[in-house]
Amino acid sequence: MLVIVAPGQGAQTPGFLSPWLELDGVTDRLSGWSEVAGLDLVHAGTEASAEEIKDTAVAQPLLVAAGLVTAGVLFPDGDTATAPVGAVAGHSVGEITAAAFAGVLTAHDALTFVRERSLAMAEAAAATETGMAALLGGDPEVVAAKLAEHGLTAANNNGGGQIVAAGTLPQLDALRADPPAGARLVALKVAGAFHTTHMAPGVERLSKLAPTLPVADPRITYVSNQDGGVVATGDELLRRLVSQVSNPVRWDLCMETLQQLGATAVIELAPAGTLTGLVKRNLKGVASLALKTPADLDKARALIAEHAGQGREDSGQEQEQQA
Repeated sequence: MLVIVAPGQGAQTPGFLSPWLELDGVTDRLSGWSEVAGLDLVHAGTEASAEEIKDTAVAQPLLVAAGLVTAGVLFPDGDTATAPVGAVAGHSVGEITAAAFAGVLTAHDALTFVRERSLAMAEAAAATETGMAALLGGDPEVVAAKLAEHGLTAANNNGGGQIVAAGTLPQLDALRADPPAGARLVALKVAGAFHTTHMAPGVERLSKLAPTLPVADPRITYVSNQDGGVVATGDELLRRLVSQVSNPVRWDLCMETLQQLGATAVIELAPAGTLTGLVKRNLKGVASLALKTPADLDKARALIAEHAGQGREDSGQEQEQQA
């Protein structure tokens, strides 16, 4: 079964969209979405500095737009072309990309939602100096105890011994000075303690927007960050997109579900690399490809041809059981 995944904040790098703009229609599409997103997406993806695209209000719309525009290149015929895909999932803000890919939101409404999400989370982050750091390795129980000791939240569980701690900057400094045994800390390029109670104002703001957005039920099996469950209705998926802002990301459970559904190949939309790395470490035997530049398109199309339709019947049955 072929799976499409979309990365979250921190995956962006300066200029990552530049090679994609050499393809017909990409610049026009990004320019058209820029007004909805509230920023110049072409500039953000090509000329903006690392500091500029670290800004939550820039990074999140940029990531969703990048995922959708590269998906549009890979699947130019829309619904018909995406038929070979058995499941879709996104990490954090990547869930919005995944929702649009699955037909739950239009591209316009996905960008409307992510613009509001990014502004709300940026405002919440500005209220208190917060951040996030990845912990690699260590005993999970020891890591959890140490986070609790310093008042931090396990905002992401990415599987394979990778947990992301989130909290105030003093709390993160205390963790660096007193880390869990056997764990290595890596600071993340984000501007706040996302997926924690620090983001509660963002949930309130998105709750007002959500009822104004029309949704459809997913046309592809959709795996949720909340609990790794399959979501069968657009209303439930939108509700989860709202609450996700202040709740932990359980990518570890998403990968478990993808394995249970029978995933045989995973393609990560641009800016790719983070999620395929996790897939390689956690889903042994599952082929993966990071769609970083147009040079990767031929390999991606070959992977689609090889894995198209595998496991779709099983995934549909699983969707009915978990919905």
